[in-house]
Amino acid sequence: MATYDSVISRDDAEALIPEDVSREIIEGAVEKSSVFEMARRVPDMPRGKRRMPVLSMLPEAYFVSGGTDEGSGKKQTTKMAWENKWLYAKEIACIVPIDQTVLEDADYDIWAQIKPGIMQAFGKVIDAAILFSTNKPTLWPSGITTGAAAAANTVVINSLADLYEEIMGESGIIAKVEADGYIPDGHMAAIGIRGKLRSLRDADGGLIYVRDMTAKTGYTVDGATVKFPRNGCWDVTAAHFITGDWSQLLYAMRKDITYTVLREAVIQDAAGNIIYNLAQQDMVALRCVMRCAWQLPNPINPIQETEASRYPFGVLTPEA
Repeated sequence: MATYDSVISRDDAEALIPEDVSREIIEGAVEKSSVFEMARRVPDMPRGKRRMPVLSMLPEAYFVSGGTDEGSGKKQTTKMAWENKWLYAKEIACIVPIDQTVLEDADYDIWAQIKPGIMQAFGKVIDAAILFSTNKPTLWPSGITTGAAAAANTVVINSLADLYEEIMGESGIIAKVEADGYIPDGHMAAIGIRGKLRSLRDADGGLIYVRDMTAKTGYTVDGATVKFPRNGCWDVTAAHFITGDWSQLLYAMRKDITYTVLREAVIQDAAGNIIYNLAQQDMVALRCVMRCAWQLPNPINPIQETEASRYPFGVLTPEA
């Protein structure tokens, strides 16, 4: 009679999952995340929770006055303050079922077939959570589109003269980020924005981006590259274009990546229905788990001292 709690340990599976492959997958997952490519990585987390003191009050300086002689006035005091923000490492996982006969008969590199899918799946769920709050863990911060909306750093597409004004103009999303004391250093956009950029024309009717139909078009805005995620994370109902100071977005890896080969187990859907019975169907399944965290400290700065109105990102949103 088959049991359902057996599992091959990390040591048992070492031959199947060598250490260099494990590192390659986690590094690949980071690369497949457009957000992590642009964000700033901080040291790996030794445990699942990390405290970050963030400046919340700036010091002030004063001219010395009040004395009868130069230098005899009393100097005023000032102070600084910090508040805590936290990095919470949360699990991201997937299970890859494989038919046992495929493993037995394969004369090609199974890992070469599996790795790209795992990397893309991890990158997609990371980006969707950070950009749009999609399925985000409760302890993670609200996504960028939510945070930008709360700080009034959004512009509705087709609400101004043209796309140029909505992104680059005095009332555009870049200007809104600058008004909060940040200088955008990168952009991210839906694939459909490529066509809109290619069709932009100057006052004389000349194309701004397309100089030669046979040459590759360089997608940059205000000197910074525009990245177009293709891992399936983008929610076109929430944003068309995101700009911001990506150095303010911090992420960390817990580096507690585990790979478990399951042989005598069942895989169920959300309703509890059995999709695969590994033992009965002569299958194995690879369970992949990684843990990562992100945070947006948003420290106080002299340009915008009100936290509720300060945010390092701006978003071009769809029409209502």
